[in-house]
Amino acid sequence: MGYPSEKEILKVRKKLEKVEPTRVLPKNASQADQLKFELCRIFVRYLLEHEITQKELAEQIEVEPARLNEIVKYRIDLFTVDRLLAYIERLEPNIKVTVS
Repeated sequence: MGYPSEKEILKVRKKLEKVEPTRVLPKNASQADQLKFELCRIFVRYLLEHEITQKELAEQIEVEPARLNEIVKYRIDLFTVDRLLAYIERLEPNIKVTVS
């Protein structure tokens, strides 16, 4: 296995310039933000475990793909706990969410 060419590296860098990065949780995040972050993580895990696309998951829970993208990028400022829980219940109707 060799290294990518300079041309391939430039192509990837150009593509990544347009992509919004996944957000991280600040150390001083409120408990509500911590909970929203963990709820978003459920969707990320689901995508990885079921090996489906964001578009497929968006269709499954009946939300716009752009909205799901905001969830998996941890844009917690755009969601309430109630809204995220409603989406999760569409995904897993019998899910039990606990706070510790």
